[in-house]
Amino acid sequence: MTSNFALRACCIGLLLIPILVLPLSSRANKNPPAHPIDLNTATIKQLEQLPGVGPTTAKAIVEFRTKSGRFRRIEDLLAIRGISESKLEKIRPYVTIGPPPKKSP
Repeated sequence: MTSNFALRACCIGLLLIPILVLPLSSRANKNPPAHPIDLNTATIKQLEQLPGVGPTTAKAIVEFRTKSGRFRRIEDLLAIRGISESKLEKIRPYVTIGPPPKKSP
């Protein structure tokens, strides 16, 4: 009986490996953007290309921008839950702050 239980446990464990590993490997294969993304105009989909930024963080960035206005500096990302100093340093090479839109005369 013990060997039957061990065999079942082993089979279940082998079935779970792809479920647990695939999400991690898909994140590891994320290609960062070829050109810096403007934090003030980027879509959620564009923000998800950034290292360490998933759908939840990307949405939080857009919501923050909508409520608080334009980002003035890249460090403003630290106000967003889930973005730490270390994550900011991974993101920094891939983001930029574009000039504000010109006002009509």
